[in-house]
Amino acid sequence: MQTQPQLTPVPWHGSLELIYAHGDGKTKLIHNKMRSPLKVQRPFYPEDPAVCHSVILHTAGGMVGGDILSSCIHLQPNAQALITTAAAAKIYRSNGLEAKQTIQIQIDTGAYLEWFPQEAIIFNGAVYRQDLRVELAPGASWLGWEITRFGRSARGEKFLQGQWRSYTEVWQQGKPLWIDRQWLPAGEEVFSSPHGLAGKPIVGTLAWLGQQVSPEIVEQARELWKTKEGIGEVGVTQLLSGLLCRYRGTSTAEVRNWFTQVWQLLRLRFYGHPPNKPRIWQL
Repeated sequence: MQTQPQLTPVPWHGSLELIYAHGDGKTKLIHNKMRSPLKVQRPFYPEDPAVCHSVILHTAGGMVGGDILSSCIHLQPNAQALITTAAAAKIYRSNGLEAKQTIQIQIDTGAYLEWFPQEAIIFNGAVYRQDLRVELAPGASWLGWEITRFGRSARGEKFLQGQWRSYTEVWQQGKPLWIDRQWLPAGEEVFSSPHGLAGKPIVGTLAWLGQQVSPEIVEQARELWKTKEGIGEVGVTQLLSGLLCRYRGTSTAEVRNWFTQVWQLLRLRFYGHPPNKPRIWQL
């Protein structure tokens, strides 16, 4: 009896190009070029015509070894946009190849981008790398977060095989404002070590770049955590031109609720009006 050859899934090479422009008091998505499995929903305006909300969809449901996703996002002068994702990203066990995502963001003078992808779940055995680079013009700003769960912890899974890398760079006129390079090789020692995950499967980073932040705002961000009586560990740091928040814990809801409150604080302080949370987060 002849055995059938085992088929290897064909890797996805998806891409997305988005350009936002501001005119007559409204931010519009004027260019949208997609290649599966990446897509974007039609823009909507739950708070103000000046702030365009967009939701990115990954129709394949997750990434495997060999998948490559590339996104290029450009905000023209004075545009304001909030970009999130429709669901948590899933990075499956590797077949020996690396899954990779590259994100290039250009923000022109007076423009502002809020970059809020939902959490990424790194399955045990996954090999994944993400590179995100932001280019800020003078007077532009960027607020972004990254929330990562190592292993399907609800099932008792730990991240004991594979590796995860996340490189984030924010530049302005050829000078680095913030460079953050994280690497987590899987293993029990790293998972349990106080210098690694300390037994906590979730880490989060929120960064605001492009404007000076006062010590008062730094303290307010810390107080927002203290009033929550959270069980995770956090830190808040004043950057040369922004703010940095870190989280290590066990609850996605806990870190996102804190990050959301910090976002609301920054939006109100710098733009004069509180934001509306995307409805997709509540589904």
